Amino acid sequence: MKIAFVGKGGSGKTTLSSLFIRHLAAAHAPVVAVDADINQHLGAALGLDEADAAALPAMGAQLPLIKSWLRGTNPRIAVDTMIKTTPPGEGSRLVRIGEDNPVYQACARPVRMDEGVPVRLMATGPFTESDLGVACYHSKVGAVELYLNHLVDGAGEYVVVDMTAGSDSFASGMFTRFDMTFLIAEPTRKGVSVYRQYKEYARDFGVCLKVVGNKVQGSDDVDFLREEVGDDLLTTVGHSDWVRAMEKGRPPRFGLLEEANRQALDTLRAAADATYEQRDWQRYTRQMVHFHLKNAQSWGNAKTGTDLAAQVDPSFVLDERILATPQPA
Repeated sequence: MKIAFVGKGGSGKTTLSSLFIRHLAAAHAPVVAVDADINQHLGAALGLDEADAAALPAMGAQLPLIKSWLRGTNPRIAVDTMIKTTPPGEGSRLVRIGEDNPVYQACARPVRMDEGVPVRLMATGPFTESDLGVACYHSKVGAVELYLNHLVDGAGEYVVVDMTAGSDSFASGMFTRFDMTFLIAEPTRKGVSVYRQYKEYARDFGVCLKVVGNKVQGSDDVDFLREEVGDDLLTTVGHSDWVRAMEKGRPPRFGLLEEANRQALDTLRAAADATYEQRDWQRYTRQMVHFHLKNAQSWGNAKTGTDLAAQVDPSFVLDERILATPQPA
């Protein structure tokens, strides 16, 4: 399952995505965690110290390697004309969650927490001095989009992406790459404003969106969220001494997380798991192609000097049967 955590800045998006990742790892589920926020805090939330978090390789800096490896032997694609939306086709290399490959070798680092299996952590990377004034953050997130476009995941496998805050997630088609999107909302008018934007933008793309109320202090807060978001409210998370200790850099054993908050994480996993049986691989592939053609017409063709529509393999459908197919050499 591919899962996104979104929400306005300060909503607790990174904290809750890190709790969910810890929850999956404690259950020995294979997990790839991706920090795609402009503020790179997921590593620290997963327990890395400041130096190790800062030393994570930036996916954005590995774009040439990522493109070259994913291209494989696909005759429709030249590496120098591959853009962030380029879809896979016959001959492309695809990514599995549990495998070892050059993309993971270059971009992922294992994070071992106090319980469960290690998590592979990848990060887009922060702005550098050379980026200031000349680059937008979405050029870096393009590495994540390419990874998701070429990912074939099975049941019981998870990619969890901590997305950039607010409605910036809609600056690319990446918002359609997920089986489940959890929107973190505080019980305030500002807290639910991003929900309304997200709901409107995602309406025509079949995005599965559920709201997780955070910093909820009582029934009044729950009632407010229910009035504002209706049945999209999945669960709520309240005060956590465990989280306060984690934010101070002294997290207790994860097994000591409050029972009510553990139950909320169980609810998130059950909701995400339920989406897998309804996954529409044909639609997933069509949306990938739709956004590629849109980007090609908007800027890609002019930038590369070629018609990027030719990169689309009309007979190719990304689906789970590929899991049983050997990779191209």
